[in-house]
Amino acid sequence: MELLKGLPWRRAFLAVILNLLALSLSTTALLGSYWCTGTQKVPKPLCGKSKATKCIGVPMPPDAGAGNVSSQDVVHYSWETGDDRFAFKYFHTGMWLSCEESMEGPEEKCRSFIELSPPAERGILWLSLGSEMLYISLLLISFILLMVEMLHTGNPVCGLKLNAFAAVSSVLSGLLGMVAHMMYTQVFQATVNLGPEDWRPHSWDYGWAFYMAWASFTCCMASAVTTLNTYTKTVLEFKRNHIKGYDGSFKDQPQHHQCFLRQQISSYYEPQDKPLHSVSEGVDFYSELQQKVLQREPELELDEVLGQMIGEDRC
Repeated sequence: MELLKGLPWRRAFLAVILNLLALSLSTTALLGSYWCTGTQKVPKPLCGKSKATKCIGVPMPPDAGAGNVSSQDVVHYSWETGDDRFAFKYFHTGMWLSCEESMEGPEEKCRSFIELSPPAERGILWLSLGSEMLYISLLLISFILLMVEMLHTGNPVCGLKLNAFAAVSSVLSGLLGMVAHMMYTQVFQATVNLGPEDWRPHSWDYGWAFYMAWASFTCCMASAVTTLNTYTKTVLEFKRNHIKGYDGSFKDQPQHHQCFLRQQISSYYEPQDKPLHSVSEGVDFYSELQQKVLQREPELELDEVLGQMIGEDRC
């Protein structure tokens, strides 16, 4: 319980808030269609009864209605030249759809961005979509682990393990998100140059969904750094408290107690050729020792059990 009281709850809460913010921003950006916005340059249609704006007005000659001359045989003249003959339609594009302004009415015309992309770039686009989904999935897993760690106050060692898994999940999700955003940018730029002629934009820029996606990546990495900082600080406090406790209790313990504790400290804290032991090794040992004592006869003391486990080992 002393370890739980020393946990930096403020940093843990900050990590949860940053992770939740990254999850919300990434989900909104993935479902949105405003990664890139711009205008398309298309010829203006002829004005008619249903179209009175953004069109080319054609004056009819006075004798057009006389005789049997059809409207197709009449030569039309227009004084509009240069860019006046073209209309600039607004469009916005996401990972799934590309919508553009319709010349016939106020509604938008949407097409699949996967079909608009060049065939050579569709594999990269699918990889980008898959990486984005994995990015959101790992963010969700990290958020669940962080919430369980904050609510789980029974075992501090389990809390450390949950914290470590949440940090690793956040780092992996951030890397996947960065790769996904970069791959989508490459596919869009290739589609601008090699896409269908009726879709190629005249001018374009990144939209709010693109900046939201990178803001999600920033929050994700900030959450990972905060979680790793919390884990490192907790482990260092755990080591320091145990070293102080062992040093103060050496003089009051029997000889084989002192021998065993020194072996545990030296095997865990001193550098060796083999990998370091886990933080929970000491806690697991005492749990196993307590179970063995309870399984033995009631009159069997803890000193006898320790003597049997150490055997012939000496300090």
